Amino acid sequence: MRGDTTHQARMIATTPEQLVPHDHPIRRIKPIVDGALAELSPLFEGIYSRIGRPSIPPEHLLKAQLLMALFSVPSARRFCDQLQYNMLFKWFLDLNVDDSPFHASTFSKNQERLLSQDVARRFLLQIVAEARRRQLLSEDHFSVDGTLLDAWASKKSVRPYGDDHEPPLAGRGKNPNVNYRGQRLTNDTHRSTTDPDARFARKGDSHQARLCFAGHLLMEHRSGLAVDVQITRSQGDPEWEVALRMLDGLEGRRRRTVAGDRAYDARDFVAGCRARRITPPRMWPSTPQPCGGRALLMGVQRVIPAIARASAGANEWKRSSAG
Repeated sequence: MRGDTTHQARMIATTPEQLVPHDHPIRRIKPIVDGALAELSPLFEGIYSRIGRPSIPPEHLLKAQLLMALFSVPSARRFCDQLQYNMLFKWFLDLNVDDSPFHASTFSKNQERLLSQDVARRFLLQIVAEARRRQLLSEDHFSVDGTLLDAWASKKSVRPYGDDHEPPLAGRGKNPNVNYRGQRLTNDTHRSTTDPDARFARKGDSHQARLCFAGHLLMEHRSGLAVDVQITRSQGDPEWEVALRMLDGLEGRRRRTVAGDRAYDARDFVAGCRARRITPPRMWPSTPQPCGGRALLMGVQRVIPAIARASAGANEWKRSSAG
């Protein structure tokens, strides 16, 4: 029988706690986050003023950043929209069902001011300390790596040093392109007016240069957790120098090993690791890769013996079957 599509409004007498499934992984994350934020409460007291209008609590801002990372929420505005109806988000932030969501502009401004006080790094260190207390971290084996992070600055904001005039525009519309014809954009001659700390960099010769920063990560091998993160200018210190600074932050004096790619195959990095009683990564000598017709011939030379061995094995099987 076809069901009835008419609906009647009902009053809901419940809390977000009752709506979140009991076996959801977020329930195991929330106590760890609450404990880390409780340790940072004296830091929050020193950052915020005792007079004026109350702002969004810093605990909500940091928890919101974690939710955006776990559930792939792309922006603060999208998060504030979902906070209107997502009961899991409200439960994680300790909000009631009828609490209004944060205003997107106010949320973004408070978030930027909070993260500029190095609170995010202190929050990470508190989580790492909790993981170490639960014996989830390896104290012996680590890996280091670096990558490029796109800056929140457009190429249209690039100006020569000492020149704040608008460059000539190319095209029409509300957002026309900028004409840099005849100019060579380099870090020595140009900078971004939106983010002056951003630098032009590219991952390889075949990639386009873009405004970005350099992100560095130190991870342990037991659980694959990040124990330290550093953000530097993309044209600043090399990766191995930042890696040595992160290795200096490890506690204890026990013997350790570190793994890395060829960006860390530097004499000074190896010497620095050995001075810190750390076994450096071992780089195998690279063999030159053939190209063009020579590569094709070498590939054929490798394939032909394999085909011959497979054919010989098939003929031997046929003879044994016939016998």
